[in-house]
Amino acid sequence: MGIHTYFRSLNDLERIIRTPGKFKFEEHSVSAHSWKVVQYAKTLADIEEQHGVAIDWKKLYEITSSHDYGEIFIGDIKTPVKHYSLELRSMLQQVEEGMVEHFINENIPEEFQPIFRRQLREGKDNSVEGLILEVADKMDQVYEAFAELQRGNTEKEFIVMYRYALIKIKNIDLHCVHYFLEHILPDIIEEGNRSPFDIRQITEDALSQ
Repeated sequence: MGIHTYFRSLNDLERIIRTPGKFKFEEHSVSAHSWKVVQYAKTLADIEEQHGVAIDWKKLYEITSSHDYGEIFIGDIKTPVKHYSLELRSMLQQVEEGMVEHFINENIPEEFQPIFRRQLREGKDNSVEGLILEVADKMDQVYEAFAELQRGNTEKEFIVMYRYALIKIKNIDLHCVHYFLEHILPDIIEEGNRSPFDIRQITEDALSQ
């Protein structure tokens, strides 16, 4: 049915809830997550540009806005499971990419297929745009987990999520990561002082890894 099928499928991202199977004070859909990742990424890219780094803005917007489209087919798999091993993560990625490719072949007009393959590909790579996507994606995990911890959610997975995301972020060598660690994370910690959990200690433990 052509591109109409793609446009209609976007509704599915509104119904896929992140961190499934766990109690949450506030649920987040994949579509809401993708929107926030775009917002984080454009600010992170601005920071990079202020340090003289050239940004391919078209690529950045394509990969950040579409980076989780494949979850339409496999859903959101819990972070600890998804990253249990490199082999498992690779297998899940192959399944996701294969189903996206099948969708494109079956539904997208031939003249647009190369465009959709570029836009819906796995965008996390060693390019500056791919690394910004990785940071922005993990920043949203930080904020989602922080919001639950701040409200007293005792599900241990949110501590794991918060720690894991911070560890991933701090190991990426970008100017915007240094800015996040030096100027944004302290504000998170300060706000976390009103949390039933010791956010400062959890943060310091993660950054020491």
